Amino acid sequence: MSESAEIQRRRVRLTEELVRNTLLGVLFNAILAAVKGIAGVLGHSQALLADAVESMLDVFMSIVVLGGIKIASAAPDADHPYGHGKAEPLAAMVVGVGILGAALTIAVQSLRAVFGSSPQEAPAPYTLLVLIAVVVIKEFLYRRLLRLGRRANSTAVQSEAWHHRSDALTSLAAFFGILVALFGGPGFERADAIAALLSCVVIAFNGIRLLVPALNEVMDAAPHPAVEEEVRRVAASVEGVDGLETCLVRKMGIDYYVDLHIEVNGDRTVREGHDIAHRVKDSILHEVPHVRDVLIHVEPTGESPKYQSTVKESEGMPSTRT
Repeated sequence: MSESAEIQRRRVRLTEELVRNTLLGVLFNAILAAVKGIAGVLGHSQALLADAVESMLDVFMSIVVLGGIKIASAAPDADHPYGHGKAEPLAAMVVGVGILGAALTIAVQSLRAVFGSSPQEAPAPYTLLVLIAVVVIKEFLYRRLLRLGRRANSTAVQSEAWHHRSDALTSLAAFFGILVALFGGPGFERADAIAALLSCVVIAFNGIRLLVPALNEVMDAAPHPAVEEEVRRVAASVEGVDGLETCLVRKMGIDYYVDLHIEVNGDRTVREGHDIAHRVKDSILHEVPHVRDVLIHVEPTGESPKYQSTVKESEGMPSTRT
């Protein structure tokens, strides 16, 4: 099996793992939404009801992430020669906006409970057990998906992981709010609604935290400098490469696309320069994780625009660099 075929097989396996774990999140969110909703109604807990509303939104968000992963993994076609990777950060943006919407919804419900004139009943003690179970499950899903999302370089899956973490924090706030309402005595019945209100700040922060990197990816912002540094290191190690000039890296879904200018001896033949460029490309694809394609431009050593500008400036001549 060729090296490119093996890389494609690894990508397919990774996508399948992302889909399985996202489906696991959908299942857990659906179950938790039902459990929290029933317990919130029967146990008179505004915080637990607010948590149930967010879990119902989580089911929708997980489906959005799943759709983004499936679309992003589709092979390039005539209409999308660079593939469909942008679907992944777009899904992450939808999740980020959804989290901000959930924060607003919970805030409105909590404010009504805090400042409403209707009497509030203290929550039932068993609601605490429900919330403890929710925190444990959500933290497990957070750690599992975050580890997988980082390994797969997936913005959408990492956003889904942080969504689970925000749920865990919300449930933790609800736990302490109910605890105060139960043991604080008369006058503390609204404590769980106040806890739900405070948790909205955490939820909104996580929404912004997820929205910004997804937006940057859609706008082709440069990835972490370590990615470019690794590309340059690998390219410079190839025999026949005298220097490197431009190196541009952009993220498309879970993959990186690289534009690279290399310098080779100007006395070499076109065939030799072509072979060197191919060796550079093969080395980068093999050694730098998640790089899907590399476009290489070959320049004679010492004749790049950057080099000429540097020489002219050192000799006191006007530079033509723009």
